[in-house]
Amino acid sequence: MAVSIAHLGPSGTYAEAAALVYSNWLTQNFHQESLLCPYPSIAQTLSAVASEQADLAIVPVENSIEGSVTTTLDTLWILDNLQIQRALILPISHALISHANKIESIQTIYSHPQALAQCQAWLERHRPNAQLIPTNSTTEALQQLADDVNAGGISSQRAALLYKVPILAHPVNDHPDNCTRFWVLGLQPSTGGNYTSLAFSVHDIPGALVKPLDIFAQKGINLSRIESRPTKRSLGDYLFFIDLEADTRQSFVQSALAELRQHTDTLKVLGSYDILSKSIVDLADL
Repeated sequence: MAVSIAHLGPSGTYAEAAALVYSNWLTQNFHQESLLCPYPSIAQTLSAVASEQADLAIVPVENSIEGSVTTTLDTLWILDNLQIQRALILPISHALISHANKIESIQTIYSHPQALAQCQAWLERHRPNAQLIPTNSTTEALQQLADDVNAGGISSQRAALLYKVPILAHPVNDHPDNCTRFWVLGLQPSTGGNYTSLAFSVHDIPGALVKPLDIFAQKGINLSRIESRPTKRSLGDYLFFIDLEADTRQSFVQSALAELRQHTDTLKVLGSYDILSKSIVDLADL
């Protein structure tokens, strides 16, 4: 039976490209067939798995230029039953695509907010007066181009091919080594790995974050990322997302988490996982 993989759609998004990479990996390693299921937003992608409409979800969590994908983090905090199974890192190379004859003719540019932010410097240099309009995905933007020759979209080369829209400039991202980390999430318990992600809120007292961070330092656990997000309850009230270079199956990590629970208001262990190797991503047939 095929594994259903939810991702941000429609066809041609980078999330779909990540889903294709993971689908190929499942086929090669487990002879497992996959069915890709596009959803109109990241939140709906994750909710599809939480409500058992899909088996897995692949969502972006962090970009090398623009940082964390806050919608992913905020939705995971709300949903209690999802566990990270694996991660993969996908190179991101944006293109400006349009039916316009030249870049200078473009007056409006559509794309996902993350993509627009990743191309901010390029846009300031080449189309500083263009109106930037955010969309739910990079390929949703392309639906606006057929009826407006003066409109452009920032999307992938693959999307340009799928939707038969000419590429006017590539790459247009602000750094050549642009990449995005994706998480594969499901309802099954995490199988373990070299990385662990967790989220917690703290009690509203002075120095509340100091003790949790000190616990990891005392146990010799390296933190590769820490991110704060507002709880949306009141100004100055935050929760924290942390990535550890450790596995929850290790006894000293279990000891650290047990101690951490005593110094946090709410603690959610999102899972331990491995990152698919770069060669798997590079060799994927996209």
